[in-house]
Amino acid sequence: MTRASDPVKVGVVGCGNISGIYLKNARRLAEFDIVAVADRDGDRARTRAAEFDIPRACSAEELLADADIELVLNLTPPDAHAPIALAALDAGKSVYNEKPLAVEVADGRRIVGLAKQKGLRVGCAPDTFLGGAWQTARKLLDDGAIGQPVAAVAFMPSHGPESWHPDPAFFYQPGAGPLFDMGPYYLTALIHLLGPVRRVTGSARISFPRRTITSEPRRGETIDVHTPTHVVGLLEFSNGLIATLLTSFDIWHANLPFIEVYGAAGSMHLPDPNGFGGMVRLRGAGESAWRDVAPQFPGTGNERGLGPADLARGLRTGQPHRASGELALHVLDVMHAILRAAATGRHVTLATTCVRPAPCPPAESP
Repeated sequence: MTRASDPVKVGVVGCGNISGIYLKNARRLAEFDIVAVADRDGDRARTRAAEFDIPRACSAEELLADADIELVLNLTPPDAHAPIALAALDAGKSVYNEKPLAVEVADGRRIVGLAKQKGLRVGCAPDTFLGGAWQTARKLLDDGAIGQPVAAVAFMPSHGPESWHPDPAFFYQPGAGPLFDMGPYYLTALIHLLGPVRRVTGSARISFPRRTITSEPRRGETIDVHTPTHVVGLLEFSNGLIATLLTSFDIWHANLPFIEVYGAAGSMHLPDPNGFGGMVRLRGAGESAWRDVAPQFPGTGNERGLGPADLARGLRTGQPHRASGELALHVLDVMHAILRAAATGRHVTLATTCVRPAPCPPAESP
């Protein structure tokens, strides 16, 4: 019989670049225990298993057939997120996807719907908003540090991953690009702070239709680009707040904030939402300078795994988990709506919504 204190047994599908930090952090997270890893490249799975002392490397089919595994951590490329998640749910297992939840909104709906039908859970990255900086920002906002929020900006300018990622081609296919790769960090942070989005408009383009890889081992290869690489969205939140979002793989250099929130009584400057820590800065309406607010919650390093840990805790306690499937589906819907708005030249009203994730009380803060 499973006890409330027993760690949730987890199987990882996908042993690529991102898996290392999850497997490393899992060693110190008491809520779950990784017992198997799988990858379409069997050698890669065996290498990860040996590197992190995981009992078993196997195929995805074998992992999903293991009755002891309760939660599947799905770290596959975006086009495999939905097939693996649906297979895991069909096998009676809860699932936590890397972002985005799926490539298409319809598949995201199928994932969330099947989980509800079967009484299982769906979670999804990013879980950076569970980190110390973001929980600090949430508390400051909820406590009225800048008054009623009225506007926000979020900027992700870069020149793409082909200079550092070992296999960057998938970043330029549908379901990736700057919006789907990095947008989830920014949108999840904004929704965590400000609530769900009501409607959007936007513009998008492919500035450079062919990219050259300068990282190893594929240096010199070219990539044909099949998804927009410069995307700007205007977001109207359900509470009336208006935010601007820019995500780009076409910018060499910029001097822009990651995220700022503007309120009736002041402004808040926030760190990179791709991280868990960083300094929050405040400036009141009558103040002459910004002041730093150090994180008031723990969890400020590279804490990937907090989302699965929160989900695992929920499986044992029955409490809702924060990096939920509903939140990830709403983020996915927002991203697609921005591209639809760009293609049609009109506002798009969101078909989904979500509950603003609960803040982490200090005692429960990861």
